[in-house]
Amino acid sequence: MVVLVLGLILFLGIHSVRIVVPGWRDARAASMGNGWRGLYSIVSAVGLVLIVWGYSLAWPESPVLYDPPVWTRHLAALLMLFALIALAVSQLPGGKLKKMLKHPMLLSVKIWAFAHLLANGELASVLLFGGFLAWAVVDRISLKRRGDMGPAVAGPVLWDVAAVALGVVLYVLLVSGLHLWLFGADPLARG
Repeated sequence: MVVLVLGLILFLGIHSVRIVVPGWRDARAASMGNGWRGLYSIVSAVGLVLIVWGYSLAWPESPVLYDPPVWTRHLAALLMLFALIALAVSQLPGGKLKKMLKHPMLLSVKIWAFAHLLANGELASVLLFGGFLAWAVVDRISLKRRGDMGPAVAGPVLWDVAAVALGVVLYVLLVSGLHLWLFGADPLARG
């Protein structure tokens, strides 16, 4: 569990610098230039590797805190479709959805984390997905307080269609075996 927690501290910690000490972060970014981006990327990558490794170590022996009913796993599977569409919206140029969702990457993380909390009740999952959910909620509140309301102008609907299509393709790939191959868990397995 220690490796997982260390990974979460590094990854979510570096992603929280702008929330906790925005002035310090801006000063470091200005003085270090690409050095700040490099440091940020390295800390993020190390944190992510530790999260994946730590979760794989902790999950098999993690105590069960709650046993989700089967229907919550089905709800989680449905929510993941929306999480993947929001993820696609965040990565493509802005359409109407990007303006409407304001911060689609954060929305995607919140839906992803909540869906996984609905389907997994062991301690390692609660730490992982609960940590990401808490971070995303705090980050969204921070953005709102700073007046960052996302894109000011909506783009063409074509990007929305592309984002929905990409999200659906990613979803189909994940439920067709990619999730099992990548993470060792079948998201549609019967509980």
